[in-house]
Amino acid sequence: MTDDDRPVVLIAEDEPSIAEGYELWLAETYKTRVATNGREALDMVDDSVDVVLLDRMMPELSGTQVLEAMRARGDDCRVAMVTAVEPDFDIVEMGFDAYITKPPDRKELLDTIAQLVDRAEVGEAFQEYHSLMARKGTLQTQKTEAELADNDAYQALLDRIEAKRAEVDDDLGEMEAEVDFVSAVRGIEADDEDEFDEDDFDLDDLDDDSDDGGFEDDGVGGDDQ
Repeated sequence: MTDDDRPVVLIAEDEPSIAEGYELWLAETYKTRVATNGREALDMVDDSVDVVLLDRMMPELSGTQVLEAMRARGDDCRVAMVTAVEPDFDIVEMGFDAYITKPPDRKELLDTIAQLVDRAEVGEAFQEYHSLMARKGTLQTQKTEAELADNDAYQALLDRIEAKRAEVDDDLGEMEAEVDFVSAVRGIEADDEDEFDEDDFDLDDLDDDSDDGGFEDDGVGGDDQ
């Protein structure tokens, strides 16, 4: 694979040290671009971008606002939220493809990007199914069974998953090449127990969204709802 053939990853992160760490991790396999605020990230998303690593809390536009705008205008790249914001039930309506809590494990981040790149060629129904399952899996890691059972939005999410699963199953006869993908998607709730490699770039020592070094709300729309 030549440099020109490498997938493009847009890093939307307002902390320069964290963005630099991601760039170092991705340099061998991906071409990278960096956006330091939400509005810049939205402007940089185009058809050449394969994956966006999107921080939820950024100046000018929050990651949530960026994601909403991307999906509203039909941007088809895959999006991994990489953020210090603990997921809550509000993520049910967010159209991300993966949710990673900072600081990310190097292997976790690279594996997630590789999976999203691989899934870029599959059909719309499979993409939507994976996105719904990613939201379900994210909430399952954060909420108790009682909390999940009592939440109407989560129960509606389960209904949407079942409907989309039926659609995916109906398509299998015409999409034999994607059977393995469906099997993989159905296992996305499995926890990744891999540990840090001792040679990894350590993001634990870098500022995260909640540190004093993070951005201050300038009133333009950076607050995440």
